[in-house]
Amino acid sequence: MAVHSLVKDRIQRLKELYDRLCAGKESLLTLMDETELPENVYNSNAIENSTLTLKETEQILLDLEVSRRVTVREVFEAKNLGRVISYKRNTSQTEELSIERILFLHKMLLSGINDEIAGRFRKENEYVRVGMFIAPPPEHIQLRMNELLIAYTSDVSSYFLEKIAKFHLEFETIHPFNDGNGRLGRVLINYQLLRLGFPRIIIRQKEKHIYYRGFEIYRNNKKTTVMDHVLALALTESLHKRITYVQGKSI
Repeated sequence: MAVHSLVKDRIQRLKELYDRLCAGKESLLTLMDETELPENVYNSNAIENSTLTLKETEQILLDLEVSRRVTVREVFEAKNLGRVISYKRNTSQTEELSIERILFLHKMLLSGINDEIAGRFRKENEYVRVGMFIAPPPEHIQLRMNELLIAYTSDVSSYFLEKIAKFHLEFETIHPFNDGNGRLGRVLINYQLLRLGFPRIIIRQKEKHIYYRGFEIYRNNKKTTVMDHVLALALTESLHKRITYVQGKSI
């Protein structure tokens, strides 16, 4: 079952109200995104089993000292993801999603963590396993990614959240990189939403189980239902949060 019509109607009403209330308030929306950045970085990294807390993530993004010893990798993961999220907000409206854009964002994401694999797809003999799933061989990645982008841009009939959910599920199934696929995949969700005029969303660590369940369902029967639900819930929350703030109410 696709996104329910009642959910679509609710999102449409919220989007219309968001557009009306937030018109001319770009600086405020940017400030809200900046305030939300630590939460966004924390949740995406926590889904990938980072041990950083939300407070530690915020301290790292502000270049403050963390009270305990943390790995250099976790520091780079937080800083790099913060840069990628901030960068794409400024470029998503002017730069269409492409292979080149994806590779560029991946290079930013893994810079200083593993420069040898940053900004390139897996190559010969670089196979990856995700749980019980083995990703497609390296020689198929370029074609699969090209097909994925063409399918997304040429689909003018599907509901936008269903398109984004399927893109995300396919991207993670292809698993084009040696590292950083999950974090970059969630960045791309927001890239696509921003291009459509929506605010970015946060897929929370506490929802990790249902989020991963979405991949399991898709790999078993190609249904996007669970991921549709995850994205619809997160987008509804994001729209409501911004509308509530602009209206001067408590969040």
